[in-house]
Amino acid sequence: MEVTAVRDPSPTPDTNAGPYRWRWLILVVMIVAEIMDLLDASIVNVAGPDLEESLGAGSVGLQWVIGGYALTLGAGLVLGGRLGDRYGRRRMFLIGLTAFTTASLLCAVAPNIESLIAFRLLQGTAGAMLLPQGLGLLRENFSGPELTKVFAIFGPVLGLGGIIGPVLGGFLIEGDFFGLGWRSVFLVNLPIGIAALIVAAKFVPRKAGDRTVRVDMTGAALVVASCALLVLPLNQGQENGWPLWTWLCLAASTAGFALFALQQRRTSAAGREPLVTPGLLRKPAFTVGLGGIALFFGGLIGTQLVLTLFLQIGRHFSAGDAGLGNLPLAIGTAIGGAVSGAFLADRIGRKVLQIGPLIQLAGAVVLWFELDRLSAASFSVWDIVPGITVAGIGAGMVIAALFSFILAAVDDDEIGSASGVLSAVQAVGGSIGVAVFGSVFFAQARIGDFTSGFQRALIVQGCLLVAFLAITFLLPRQGRPEEEQHGIAAEASTDARHAAV
Repeated sequence: MEVTAVRDPSPTPDTNAGPYRWRWLILVVMIVAEIMDLLDASIVNVAGPDLEESLGAGSVGLQWVIGGYALTLGAGLVLGGRLGDRYGRRRMFLIGLTAFTTASLLCAVAPNIESLIAFRLLQGTAGAMLLPQGLGLLRENFSGPELTKVFAIFGPVLGLGGIIGPVLGGFLIEGDFFGLGWRSVFLVNLPIGIAALIVAAKFVPRKAGDRTVRVDMTGAALVVASCALLVLPLNQGQENGWPLWTWLCLAASTAGFALFALQQRRTSAAGREPLVTPGLLRKPAFTVGLGGIALFFGGLIGTQLVLTLFLQIGRHFSAGDAGLGNLPLAIGTAIGGAVSGAFLADRIGRKVLQIGPLIQLAGAVVLWFELDRLSAASFSVWDIVPGITVAGIGAGMVIAALFSFILAAVDDDEIGSASGVLSAVQAVGGSIGVAVFGSVFFAQARIGDFTSGFQRALIVQGCLLVAFLAITFLLPRQGRPEEEQHGIAAEASTDARHAAV
């Protein structure tokens, strides 16, 4: 008698049968979970004035509400990926989704800014357990051309999900449904999370984890400490005038990451399981891609925050109007993602990752001159729509291609570690972007020069885009052929070796 079948009614994959019948529902659930994370990373951008009025949040408190979530998310993602390898991705996905939904409720009922920040840190930790399982579950249930289609859908949807957050947040705050105000931006996760949990529990198939996988808690502790030492001074430095402790923290963070790399090599050399699979770091497409993700998302998320702050604080837009001000960026991103995914990425390879930032730079230049011509009395969001839309098109081209290009270098047995590392770098890069761009903007906003603050942020973004463009030349010209991406070539090689024996 199979006891586990009685305890858990979810289907078990049959390796001798064809593709799993309900696999496309798995894609839907994964996209919903990822969008919940992306919404929560950006939806509170428009809640600044409401948080200030309701909870007394200052500029540093707002940066922690936004950046603190990304901090704990990024710090825990690598560990989350390895926990999925050991205990099973379905189990960790359900645990993470339950915790994330619960943390969203806690954020919604937070009585003060300190508790909201604490609950946001908890929410990020839950997200770190949830998100790394998505790529692994997709790789377990899709293969060949279907997997290519999955990533073609996955990339643009996620890119648009992150950009649309402020639009939805503005609508919810402006509508002030049931007098909830900013709290509704967290409560929206409850029905979504509960529905996703029900579908996932029923339709995501069970697959046992590998209990021989050892979870490197020493490495996990080093990552968490190094991330905290990096983001803490970036969030507090501008407010406190960059005292000595901020520089000491940054130096300690650099040393911590170096120590982590050394510890991972020694762990692997000793025959134990490191957090990061050693083979990943020997692949140029993966290691260079990590730097590209940090630069790109740091600039994108930081600039998006500054746009929202400029509209709300500088131009006194309501939350709803500020959210709509992000709509041209969302539309541009959708257009760029569609063009890249449907026509360019497979045909021109890495060139799409070079064309995209050039278009973004062009949009930033247009936006700079649009800001220069602004009149405070007659300002309308239409005055800056062309620059924002062009920048969005460039961003969408990069988002649609970047992850699929990097993941082409990843073997099937590395997906747990790879997805955790990629998501961690994206989250930490976004957290750094919030801290840096927020500091640049508020340095000018305190003297009432909001336009100059926005323009200085555009200069920072321009520097990051140039750096991103430079490192794309270190990437392979094309991703690996499709059959190699999905392990077919490796399996054929293994079969040949067995035949020879």
